[in-house]
Amino acid sequence: MPESKHRRRRGRPVSRGQRVAAVPINRPRKRKTNKVYVAASVIIAVLVIGGFAVGGINFQRPPDTGSSSGEYVEGVGVEQDLMSTGAGGLNTHVGNDRTVEYSTSPATSGDHWATPISCGFYEDGLSDERIVHNLEHGNIVVSYNLASEEEVDQLRDSLESIGKNAIWGVARSYDKIPSGTVALAAWGVLDTMQEVDNDRIKTFFDTYSGALGPERIVC
Repeated sequence: MPESKHRRRRGRPVSRGQRVAAVPINRPRKRKTNKVYVAASVIIAVLVIGGFAVGGINFQRPPDTGSSSGEYVEGVGVEQDLMSTGAGGLNTHVGNDRTVEYSTSPATSGDHWATPISCGFYEDGLSDERIVHNLEHGNIVVSYNLASEEEVDQLRDSLESIGKNAIWGVARSYDKIPSGTVALAAWGVLDTMQEVDNDRIKTFFDTYSGALGPERIVC
C-alpha cells in the first residue's frame, strides 16, 4: 500500500539521557599559574616600595647643585674667611635675644639664631642672626638697599625668573650696605654690585644654591 503523502517518516524516539549526552559540555579550564610572572611581580613590588622608602628619607635633602665640589668657584663672588666653627663646620645657636658681631656685612658665617626663615622676599628686613642659619643650610641670601620701588620691583622680577630662588633664596632689605647696593651671600662667599644685574645674580644662584654650607636643606 503506498505511503500517504501526509505521513512523514519519524525516527526512533530519543530518551532524555541520550539528548543530554549528545550535547558537549564546555568546562572552564584551570589556568596554570606562571611562577616566573609571580616572582617578577613580587620583585617589582619590593623595588617600588623600597624606592618610596629611600625617597622619603632624602626628601628634605635634595642633591647638591651648582658647585659640585662644594667649594668656592673662582670669579663668582669673593671668598670670605669663615668665622670659628664647631664640629662638622656648624656654628653655635644663640638665643633670639642675642646679637652677634659678624666679620662681614652682610654676614656670611658665624653663630646664629636657632630657627631659619622660609624662602621669600622680605621688604621689612631680616636680622643677620636669622639669615646666617639659612646660609648654613646652603641657601642664598640677597640683601638690598635700593632707593626706589621701581628698583625693588626689578630685583623681585629678576629673582622670580630664577627657578632655584623658590627653594633656596631669601631676599631682604638691608640698610647696613651703601644705597643702591645689592649683595649676594652664600656660606663663606659674598658678591656685591651696584643696581640689579640679572645675569650676575643668576650665575651666583646657579653656582652656589645648595652647594655651600655644612648642611644642605631647602628653606
